[in-house]
Amino acid sequence: MRAAALAAIFLLFAPTAWAQQKTAVLQGLDKITAKVTVVEALIDRTVRFGTLDITVRACNKRPPEEPPETTAFLEVNDNRPGGETRKLFSGWMFASSPALSALEHPVYDVWVIDCKTAAPSATDGRR
Repeated sequence: MRAAALAAIFLLFAPTAWAQQKTAVLQGLDKITAKVTVVEALIDRTVRFGTLDITVRACNKRPPEEPPETTAFLEVNDNRPGGETRKLFSGWMFASSPALSALEHPVYDVWVIDCKTAAPSATDGRR
């Protein structure tokens, strides 16, 4: 966790101009069924993936002339049986290093793929 915090600080103060985006493109894996799903989420809107509620607070991308990197600040909650909600993850994820700051869940994996300026398609998991 300390390495992720240091990396986030470095990325925020690096001389590169980060472009803030409107939509995060995430990929989720259901480990039970081995099904991979692409989820597009607007900033500050909650999307559902399985029992997880995912809220993207920020999504940033380096300009094309810089080394590629995409970062997103995610908040992930698990809706457990009986109506109990448990906070699983809150922090930055890096597309180039998904293991640096990973979501730990026995059934689901979620990682950042990209950020984009366009709104998600109508078939996404927004609620």
